[in-house]
Amino acid sequence: MTEATTAPAITPRGLELGGSAPADFDPVAMARQVLRTARTAALATLDPQSGFPLATLTNIATDADGSPLFLASRLSLHTRNIEADARLSLLVSSLGKGDPLAASARLSVVGRAQRCIDVNARRRFLARHPKAKLYADFPDFALYRVEVLGLHPNGGFARAGEIAPGEVLLDLSGCEALLATEGEALEHLNADHAEALALYATRLLGLPAGRWKASGLDPEGLDLVSGEEAGRLIFPERIREPSALRRVLVALADKARAQADS
Repeated sequence: MTEATTAPAITPRGLELGGSAPADFDPVAMARQVLRTARTAALATLDPQSGFPLATLTNIATDADGSPLFLASRLSLHTRNIEADARLSLLVSSLGKGDPLAASARLSVVGRAQRCIDVNARRRFLARHPKAKLYADFPDFALYRVEVLGLHPNGGFARAGEIAPGEVLLDLSGCEALLATEGEALEHLNADHAEALALYATRLLGLPAGRWKASGLDPEGLDLVSGEEAGRLIFPERIREPSALRRVLVALADKARAQADS
């Protein structure tokens, strides 16, 4: 094995960071939230000739387990780089008001790009970025899934931590029935339950009014999009079966309506 394959994805930084993060900082929850709601990320790849990193901007979505997805054209430099060396890094952020270094939550993801032909992963990406349907079928475009090897969350000054990929990515074992019906469930929600989706976004998540749609679901939550806005509805319990999904969504809709009436 080469040094590149045996070295850790992110060099341990305990000595460099020093101290400890505030008690109210939950790096795992922050990492999951940023990954599920981000629409774009800075993508760093390695130039095969010089070895220097190249940083570009890309649209992202997530697979059911939370692994990042992005669409790339072979005409772009970063795709050429990935084909020569699959190692990459993504910087995913959620900008807040004020100094972005102090007020924004961001997550560095280190891993390897893998070509992805999974139909459901493609559907999830296009649901998050519907305009990509205009060019996603061009012969030079392909969907990539990131094999996550390391994560470094940062919530601002003195709010950083080290977490393992397994703490952020979901274990989907036992959830096959739920995932098999994801597309059908989302289609039903978007066609027949627009009011409930809007209530989830505005009343439970505090997001602005809009034409909210469900773009993805998994055992722990429902992803929502409206234009450039995105939200993540966390379920009160982990679900494995379609019947449990319906029960949880009905309960959350009732909760949202009660808040709207109060």
